[in-house]
Amino acid sequence: MRSARVVSAAFAIFAATACRIVSTPPAEPEPAPRRSPSTAATLGIPPGHLPSPGMCRVWVPGKPPGHQAQPRSCSNIERTAPAGSWIVERPGRDKKVVHVRVVDERRPGVVVRMRVYEIRGGKLVREG
Repeated sequence: MRSARVVSAAFAIFAATACRIVSTPPAEPEPAPRRSPSTAATLGIPPGHLPSPGMCRVWVPGKPPGHQAQPRSCSNIERTAPAGSWIVERPGRDKKVVHVRVVDERRPGVVVRMRVYEIRGGKLVREG
């Protein structure tokens, strides 16, 4: 009989603690993650390293400006563009913008995107 009382007392204590309502403060909304400036939003090429109007240059993002390939003719430049690079072109007709052909990250010479940036400020104008 005594063991039954001990068991029922232990069960009563367990039940009382299990049913206790625990109030937790309301969760605060998490702050929005800070976004770093997108590499797509700004050109990031120093103006002195842009090719002359009518010329092109293969640009490898992350590589120092002095270690980039020299500007050259735009004909067949895709063949020499490594994976993940940009083909930067200054069209002769509009001297205020620069066209950037983005080469696929895995396939050299395969253009996957076209972007147009303002030369002054490097702002992305349009993407296609």
